[in-house]
Amino acid sequence: MLPDTPTVSQLSHVISQAAAPAFLLGALAAFIAVLISRLNRIIDRAIFLNGIPDEDTVRSRLKADLPRLVQRAVMMNRAIFWAVIGSISISILIIVAFVTAFFDVQHERGVAILFIVSLGAFTVSLVDFAREVRIALSEYDHYG
Repeated sequence: MLPDTPTVSQLSHVISQAAAPAFLLGALAAFIAVLISRLNRIIDRAIFLNGIPDEDTVRSRLKADLPRLVQRAVMMNRAIFWAVIGSISISILIIVAFVTAFFDVQHERGVAILFIVSLGAFTVSLVDFAREVRIALSEYDHYG
């Protein structure tokens, strides 16, 4: 048997509490788009370098950049993974907030844990992003 429908006051309270996580979810979505764009650039550069024939002595030296590109791609992939984990936990947090309001259940601890998980995943993603940027700027790309 379902409990009574939450009042407008209860729902407005839940909506106001879900506003901050919703903004974080939007920020994470934009951040994921930036990460994917950078990963695509890395992949495009690796494809270009792999396409240089070994007989081309002038440009074959550019292939020395491939190990660094692989390392950058791994870091971008890991950053995307953690940003997605953060987004999923924020989405679950918003769902939990509304479901617990509907069933009139205390949810503060669960929501706090999900928010901490999300921010932790976002932080790990930012660290990987910063490491990738540092590698990208440590040596200048040699364009042919």
